Amino acid sequence: MAMDLTYTNGVIAVREKYLLKDKLIKLCEGSAEDALRTLSESGFGKDAQISSVYDYEILVGADESSIDDFIREYAPSKAEREYLLSPRDFHNAKALLKAVYLNADPEKLLAPDGLVHSEKILECIREKRLEPLNESLRNAIEKAEALLTEENASGAEIGLIFEKAQFAHLSSVCSKNPLLKKLISVKADMTNILTALRCDSPDYAKKCFVGGGKLDESTLLKLFNEDKKAAADTFKCTPYYDFVKSCFDAAAASLPLTKAEKIAESYEAEYFSAKKYDLKRNQPFLYYVFRRRVENANVRILFVCLLAGMREAEIKNRLRLL
Repeated sequence: MAMDLTYTNGVIAVREKYLLKDKLIKLCEGSAEDALRTLSESGFGKDAQISSVYDYEILVGADESSIDDFIREYAPSKAEREYLLSPRDFHNAKALLKAVYLNADPEKLLAPDGLVHSEKILECIREKRLEPLNESLRNAIEKAEALLTEENASGAEIGLIFEKAQFAHLSSVCSKNPLLKKLISVKADMTNILTALRCDSPDYAKKCFVGGGKLDESTLLKLFNEDKKAAADTFKCTPYYDFVKSCFDAAAASLPLTKAEKIAESYEAEYFSAKKYDLKRNQPFLYYVFRRRVENANVRILFVCLLAGMREAEIKNRLRLL
């Protein structure tokens, strides 16, 4: 059932007052104790029971849970719920399948529940009754199970099966939503660019590319050109020229692809931020959710850095873009 967007936007207008915004930057200047006090006073992670700064994961988890509740209650349609929550199902199915076949404890590997409770996914795997799960998730579990029976199965191969299935599922369920379809396409293209730059050979990269993007295989494989300027110039007619160039600049300086990864992780929030005064229909809902998710990621980064004794400039440099 579609939500009343006028009512939802009114709810968002009230809740936006509790976003951290610039307050997060100021928290980089103090101690972990100062940050915890300020966050508690701001209502972040409301009702979380914590006794010290080392319980920051409980604080972040409580706020993430409230975002999930908001999504389930106010998502404008099924497409938004699928886009925002179903990736958790693929992550949890991967963790649970490995646990079943390798006799391991998946507890620390599980993400919060998506659209299917993790116990339900586990039950489906153990009983080999996958009908309650969506088609892409069923196919991923069956392929991964077949691979796990082989002696040389690797974690990377299992992970790739679920990543490809996740993009296939999102592309399918959001195919009639132009905005979500665009977001999936860009995320797929960025994922494939980073994949190509991490792979040792074009042949292996081809096996790792996910579907749903607009960049074709031949374009992506030009990233292997030894002439990096020529490789980057290939992307001048695409929206990814600056993204690719930042990757090559990092490689030339023997640095990790951290900047590009942050761009990819923050893409959704940045997309809406660029047009924040002209948001329509389901866009205010999505922008609000993505902002809160980025703030959660940044709070987690903040505490890790503060507790490690990092300097203010270092911490700010690690925060995700907003």
